[in-house]
Amino acid sequence: MVPLDSAEAQALRQHPRLRQSAEEIAEQRALQRGSFSPANPDFLFSAPTGEQWAPGVVQTIDFPTVYRRQSRVARAGVALAERGLAVNRATVRRDVRLAYLSLQFAEAQLRQLAYQDSLFQTLQTATERLFTAGEVTSLQRISTAAEARQVRNQLDQTRVDLGAAQRRLGLLLGLPAGADLASEADLRRTGPTLARTGTELLGTLPLADSAAVAASPALAYAAQNVTLSQSGISLVRARRTPALTVGYQNQAFDNSALRYRFQFGVSVPIYFWTYRAQLQAATARGNAAQAQLQVQRLDLGSQYQQALADTRKFSTALGYYEQTGLAQSAAIISQSQRLFRAGEISYLVLIQSLNQAFTIQNAYLATIRDFRQAIVELNYLRGQ
Repeated sequence: MVPLDSAEAQALRQHPRLRQSAEEIAEQRALQRGSFSPANPDFLFSAPTGEQWAPGVVQTIDFPTVYRRQSRVARAGVALAERGLAVNRATVRRDVRLAYLSLQFAEAQLRQLAYQDSLFQTLQTATERLFTAGEVTSLQRISTAAEARQVRNQLDQTRVDLGAAQRRLGLLLGLPAGADLASEADLRRTGPTLARTGTELLGTLPLADSAAVAASPALAYAAQNVTLSQSGISLVRARRTPALTVGYQNQAFDNSALRYRFQFGVSVPIYFWTYRAQLQAATARGNAAQAQLQVQRLDLGSQYQQALADTRKFSTALGYYEQTGLAQSAAIISQSQRLFRAGEISYLVLIQSLNQAFTIQNAYLATIRDFRQAIVELNYLRGQ
């Protein structure tokens, strides 16, 4: 059996999405170390006297503002990669929780259908005996066989669903295909606890989606992308300033007392259209990042409202099943069998009663699953 906490921890260690994020952070940190990047020096050969070639060097250095802006952009890139890691961690955690829930649901459904199958197989055997004795009709015999076969078919399908759920969870945990995984807790037994904790959660959730999703990693990633784009605009503006040129070359005749001399100059950004185009592009990226942040905020708010509505809806449904539905289904199963054996109800009434009771129990399992899915989505949107 695999506990949910252990499954989450193992997935966070093994999932390639997180290894990718770690490499992206390493890349951005390496770029940050190279943010002070002056232009390559020019090594020149010149003949100042017209008689022989002499080596020299010229170095262009940007104003310090440029290097400070480059460092700021690099830091923003590192922060963006770290926000991406947080998004991926939250996504992996949500995927594991949903996969684990699918495994629990398949296991609970398998147990439920196994019970139904056992009951209908017993009923089919009794019907065959009654048909031989001439106490039931051929239609009743065929109907019983059809109901039993239908339950057996659902049981076979659920076994396939269980295998698929095991493979999905195994992939997230980095386990080989065919791993025989089992959940730690029976989904049906979590119903009472879920009803209580779900009600408590609904009492603490903020109604305003802007406050609820403020800690969302996806929202933090979009906000950091805006910061990065704004740093890019500042860097483009800084590069429009002149740069300093320093050289050391031979500038004299052979008989001169000091042949090598320093030279100083200024690199003037006269190709204004290039810088203007770069600034327009950086501004457009900044506007796009701002729009993406607004889109992300709207999407998260819409998803939060939907998850909140689902949580309330399934909380009400689960309360009904816990207080009334399950007790009624158990009473229907026991009383219908007792009345049928006493001859007080017909065979058709017995089948209808059993199907009604099992429909309630299957709906109860589906409600627990849907309720927990809504809570997982709420926690994901809230950054938990």
